[in-house]
Amino acid sequence: MASTTLRITSARLRSPFVAQVEKISGQKLLACYQCGKCSAGCPMAAHMDILPNQIIRMAQLGMHEQLLACEAIWTCVSCMTCNTRCPKDIRIAEVIESLRGAVLRTGQRDDHLRIQEIDADVRTNLPPIAMISALRKLAS
Repeated sequence: MASTTLRITSARLRSPFVAQVEKISGQKLLACYQCGKCSAGCPMAAHMDILPNQIIRMAQLGMHEQLLACEAIWTCVSCMTCNTRCPKDIRIAEVIESLRGAVLRTGQRDDHLRIQEIDADVRTNLPPIAMISALRKLAS
């Protein structure tokens, strides 16, 4: 695996991306001190390529390309467990929602869930939270 060096600068921490995520989500990203409670309680963490606390850290560092390309922001089922576990009262689910919105605004991802196109057997076996979350995330 190739190693990537990330240069952390004050300019990176004050990037337009960080400001946009904070404005849309209404959260102060730098308040997070990486305790990991959000990731420890996340029911979807085992299925994520980037854990919730890592999403926050990457957002803090202005790593927008990596965040907008990750699958974790779509894997999140918006159960709000991360929000309730955060000792700094950071609403992590809102940060994730703002990242999904940023992707949808690029037009590079379809923003409609077509339930009728999902196989009936699959629909029957999907947990209700997954369907509700997908409708919330992808409906226009």
